[in-house]
Amino acid sequence: MKTYSPKAKDVERKWWVIDAADKTLGRMATQVASLLMGKHKPIYAPHMDTGDYVVVINAAEVKVTGKKAEKKFYYRHSGYPGGLKTQSLEKLFSKDPARVIELAVKGMLPHNSLGRAMFKKLKVYPGNEHPHQAQTSFRHSDPERSEGEESRSSQDKLRESEILPKER
Repeated sequence: MKTYSPKAKDVERKWWVIDAADKTLGRMATQVASLLMGKHKPIYAPHMDTGDYVVVINAAEVKVTGKKAEKKFYYRHSGYPGGLKTQSLEKLFSKDPARVIELAVKGMLPHNSLGRAMFKKLKVYPGNEHPHQAQTSFRHSDPERSEGEESRSSQDKLRESEILPKER
C-alpha cells in the first residue's frame, strides 16, 4: 500500500465563523491557526495548503490574561540604524484590535510562502458584521472530532458555541 498524497483538486475549502468575544487571545489563535493549516482534515499534509477560510468576528472583545496588556510589546524595524519601533499590546489593541489577532495567528503559521498563503484565508473584523455572508455556512463542534461521534462533553458543547454558522 502506498502513502496517500493529497492533490490540489482534492482540497475542499469551507468557511468558519469564530466569535472572539470573551475568548483568550492565544487559545483562540491556536484554534484559528489549526483551521487555516487544515490539521483538522484527514487529508492534511504539511507541504500543502489544505486549510479552510476563517472569519473572526468581535475582535475588539478578545481578552488577554495577566498583565500582558501593559507588558507585551510588538517590535518592528525600519532597516535603518536606530529604527526599532515598539508598541504595547494595549496601544495596538486600542488602535486596531484586528491586527492583534492577525499577529497572534501569523506567528503560529509556517514562516514561509506556504504560511503566507494560509494567512490570506484569515479575515478578522472588530465588530459583529462581516461581508462574507454569501459564502457557505459551516458549523462544527470541534475540528479534531469526527462528525459521527455521539459522546460529547460539556467542554465540547462550550466549543460549539464559539464557532457560529454563517447566515445565508
